[in-house]
Amino acid sequence: MSVALVIVRLIMEEHIEVEGRILTVLAGTMFRVELDNKHQVLATISGKMRKRFVRLTVGDRVKMEMSPYDLNKARIVWRLG
Repeated sequence: MSVALVIVRLIMEEHIEVEGRILTVLAGTMFRVELDNKHQVLATISGKMRKRFVRLTVGDRVKMEMSPYDLNKARIVWRLG
């Protein structure tokens, strides 16, 4: 593998892990989530959570992955309770 390809793969795999609380449940497995610093993001469920039929409700704490390029969207990867 060339050095440029390795660098591109490392950049693409980076994500920011944050925690937040679900504020509202929207249509199409979308959620409005408030982070600990009061910033609100639009989040969706990851494929593994959808496959395992994990249910999320208002008030649940969740762990999410965010892209450093778009800080208004996130992917929920874990339900904390």
